[in-house]
Amino acid sequence: MTPGEDWRPSATPEALRERAALLSRAREFFAVRSVLEVDTPLVVNSPVSDVHIASAAVALSGEQAASGAAAPLLYLHTSPEYAMKRLLAAQLGDIYQICHVVRGNERGRLHNPEFTLIEWYRVGFSLAALMDEVEALVRVLLGPAHRRRRSERLSYREALVRELALDPFSAPDATLLEAARRLGLESDGANRDDLLEFLMGVGVGPRLGRGALTFVHGYPATQAALARLDPEDPRAALRFELYCEGMELANGFHELTSAPEQRARFERDNAERQRTGQPVRPPDERLLAALAAGLPDCAGVALGFDRTLMLAVGAKHIDEVLAFPTGRA
Repeated sequence: MTPGEDWRPSATPEALRERAALLSRAREFFAVRSVLEVDTPLVVNSPVSDVHIASAAVALSGEQAASGAAAPLLYLHTSPEYAMKRLLAAQLGDIYQICHVVRGNERGRLHNPEFTLIEWYRVGFSLAALMDEVEALVRVLLGPAHRRRRSERLSYREALVRELALDPFSAPDATLLEAARRLGLESDGANRDDLLEFLMGVGVGPRLGRGALTFVHGYPATQAALARLDPEDPRAALRFELYCEGMELANGFHELTSAPEQRARFERDNAERQRTGQPVRPPDERLLAALAAGLPDCAGVALGFDRTLMLAVGAKHIDEVLAFPTGRA
């Protein structure tokens, strides 16, 4: 379509009204639990170092640009996580945020570069308690038509054994590679984590949550991101994901509070970025300072609002629940 032909929203008026209704339900859910709504910047100084997430860079014009100096390179946040953890360290207590985030290189049936997250943090919560709360919110958002959905919780190991007959902690790399190639992997330079990510993304995730809300927990320690490691099994991280009808809806952590360990993880991310030819990301020193000052014991999660809305209205493509996807923004 030309710009003159695609001025209309891609979502129907009914879908946009349902979108507004679900946003209202989400805010009511947190209000009755006395969780504070916060608002953090979209434009940030430090991008994430995660090798699987592409940050969109922006150069803001202004006095520096007008004077001939190059505008500083900034970024559109891919998650409000870093800023919200700074608020937690400032003793704000239980908090949530509903915001737009932007991630590069993401477009498809379930992906738009700009999308909406509901992210929240609960002080003193265990990972199990947070999974309970995520399930409660998702059931509120999905509405009565989905009340019969059962709930299941699987360890990461159980999920791969059940769906692919593979033990992710003991299977040799060659076995993982063979399984990935059967599922369509063409790359020869994949390391063990690349293989596990591929197997989960292509061979396991799309099979999960059929008629259910399926929580997968205990991801490999090498995929901990900003989560703590499991003290009872150091091979695993205190991290979960929620799947429904083959879609990943949420990603939650029992949050890491150690500044030295977080710095070490940033360094490992950057080493992997160098190996794969991606730009190195300087560590977010403000986040590290907040962790050093004292992040309270907490668990946090990000829920994909647009995908949840897709399930609620029976949409097949994310464009059906967005007013203006990036192509017609």
